[in-house]
Amino acid sequence: MDDHQKSLYFLTFLSRVLVFLIVYSTAYLVPSFDSSHKTLGFITSKWSEPLLRWDTFHFLHIAQEGYIYEHEWAFFPGAPLVMRYTGYLAGMLWRKSPDLLATGALAALACDTTQTLYLLALHHLQSKKLAYLAAILSLMSSSPATLRLTPYTEPFFTYFSYRGMLYCTKERWFYASICFALASLFRSNGIMLSGYILWGLIIVPLLGTKMIPWKNIPRSVLYTSMILSPFIYHQCTAYLTFCILPLSSPTLFPNPHSIPQWCNHTFPSIYTHAQKTYWDVGLLRYWTPQQIPNFLLAVPPLGCLLAFCYYILSRSPQLISQMMQQPSAEPRNKSNDQNPSSSPFLNPTLLPHAIHAFIFSLLILFNSHVQIILRVGPSLPFLYFGAAWLVMGDSNEKRGWKWGKMWVGWSLVWGVLSCVFWAAGLPPA
Repeated sequence: MDDHQKSLYFLTFLSRVLVFLIVYSTAYLVPSFDSSHKTLGFITSKWSEPLLRWDTFHFLHIAQEGYIYEHEWAFFPGAPLVMRYTGYLAGMLWRKSPDLLATGALAALACDTTQTLYLLALHHLQSKKLAYLAAILSLMSSSPATLRLTPYTEPFFTYFSYRGMLYCTKERWFYASICFALASLFRSNGIMLSGYILWGLIIVPLLGTKMIPWKNIPRSVLYTSMILSPFIYHQCTAYLTFCILPLSSPTLFPNPHSIPQWCNHTFPSIYTHAQKTYWDVGLLRYWTPQQIPNFLLAVPPLGCLLAFCYYILSRSPQLISQMMQQPSAEPRNKSNDQNPSSSPFLNPTLLPHAIHAFIFSLLILFNSHVQIILRVGPSLPFLYFGAAWLVMGDSNEKRGWKWGKMWVGWSLVWGVLSCVFWAAGLPPA
């Protein structure tokens, strides 16, 4: 462990303390805009009540009662399972009714991604200075409350995504697939993580040898299936519950007309149905004048992601050429901070991250509630590589300081405001 990693432990602890103080002081000093946490009958303590906001209502209900309502199937079972089983463990240890919010929050606190991000950045940027900078910038996330404190999907999804990506850098594909499969338990976009497995086992050998790596195809299919399995299982369980059981058990379901319409779709997915019906998610559905403020809020993270994607992808022929000359796709220089490339940010190993970030950003921009990029953006280490690029600039083009200072300033101000908004029950969620 080097000095940077030691200091990151302290800074991570400090950032969590600050988030805790801001959220809890706001919750007790400012009246909540949404009083649902006091009227819906959830059993909480004074310590866990500030955690009961927005989607946490759904996670807590699913953890306590299971999937009861159709709209709840839009949420994957990862976070409710964590709350349920950590609560069960706490009940065994302390022999009293557990506070699922509190135990879930403790599990979220254990998901430290800063060290993993440092190691990822060290691999891809080949500079301890840049890796440390990227890790520091990750502590100033765009949604500290949901990433650092609350039993949301983000702490767990980000943790397992980062760990899987780190295993990919070591070519430990089985362990990477396990981590990505666990990430897919928390968010649907976890299925996109299978791209890193396909990149490492198929694309890199194909570019290096100019031959299809047939021996890797069975492993690729197996590992990709592992990553997709939580999504498929969630959809199949819902299909059995809503579409098959009513037909096979007429005594329990006497009215066959109660079968939802989505059961008759060519690809019956309760996830897409719930997102479209209850959250109005769909292509350009969010592009209305009323949502302009949310688009403005999303500009910094989306702008950083898309700008850095353009920087990398516009140079993809050069990077692919380097990969063809180095079939092993090993980093260019492991010895020190002096990279022989024209820019430390032009490492071919960043290509799969750029492709992933580009596709993900477009999906958020055109097909989702755009402001959720504030919550889910930190699950992409590429965001913080891009932030480091904004701060340090390109060695040839001397860009960076103006936009980098703006990024740091925005991150600090918005990070504090988002904690206040969360505690006060104010959007964006």
